[in-house]
Amino acid sequence: MMLSSYTSSLVEDTAGILLYDTDGKLKPFFEMLKEIRNAHFDAAVIAYPRFRIALLLKLAGIPLRIGTGYRWYSFLFNKRIYEHRKTVEKHEAEYNLSLLQGLGIKISHIPEAKISISQHEKRTASDIRQSLGISETDNMILLHPGSGRSARDWKPERFARLAGELAKSGYKVVITGGLNEEVLVNRTALEAGSNVKPFISRLNLKEFAAFIQTAKLFIANSTGPLHIAAAVGTPVIGFYPPVRVMSEKRWGPMTDKKIIFVPDPALCPRCKGGSCRGSDCMDQISVDQVVDAKIKLIRCN
Repeated sequence: MMLSSYTSSLVEDTAGILLYDTDGKLKPFFEMLKEIRNAHFDAAVIAYPRFRIALLLKLAGIPLRIGTGYRWYSFLFNKRIYEHRKTVEKHEAEYNLSLLQGLGIKISHIPEAKISISQHEKRTASDIRQSLGISETDNMILLHPGSGRSARDWKPERFARLAGELAKSGYKVVITGGLNEEVLVNRTALEAGSNVKPFISRLNLKEFAAFIQTAKLFIANSTGPLHIAAAVGTPVIGFYPPVRVMSEKRWGPMTDKKIIFVPDPALCPRCKGGSCRGSDCMDQISVDQVVDAKIKLIRCN
């Protein structure tokens, strides 16, 4: 798999890895080209099409290059799959698996997404809980208010109110986020009250996955850690906007242990039943609704 160093830990146990970057910075074009060419690949399946990647694979001389047929640079692929993802007829995972048609492989169902957690990673998760003053027997709920801003978000103030309500109910509540979300995480935890802990992750994604696995519930906007939570078996509550290309149908967590909230644009004074014009719709989702969903989800799991 050719991928970034940030995500590489998630697949290191199941696939060979070719890093596309060094410490978060893209490798120089010709250095990357040399690495790919020296590996003598027989085929490439491009799930994340970009001109730079398509050109690298072409110049590397890979005999079979499978990718979308709907980009201006699709001529660089010699096996093209024609599907418009913006029509949102299926999940993103299904679209990616459809690319395997180029290898003569037909997928009848979506395989279950799983992340295996090692004993070392479990110990790391236990150490984090201990550092936060949370014992192994405490019921912990994680709230992740940040996102990559690829969708519409439930507001941080709502996460803070929710965190406060959950803490009052006896749960150990932790607000999580990455290094670039430190201000958001600390502000949300502070607004929630003294019983709510902030946690800024300096872990790799596999270690963070191990920490998420120890939680009773993970609550987040449409963002990567929500999918990680689903893949390690932690029940999830997610917030998705009423926008087709950002919808749960395409980007929802792949698990049965979920409750997803999607507001109705017809009830939004700004959207007035038309297309979503901002994050105002998300205000329809109340803290009380999420608390009720938490009760239902934890009771069933």
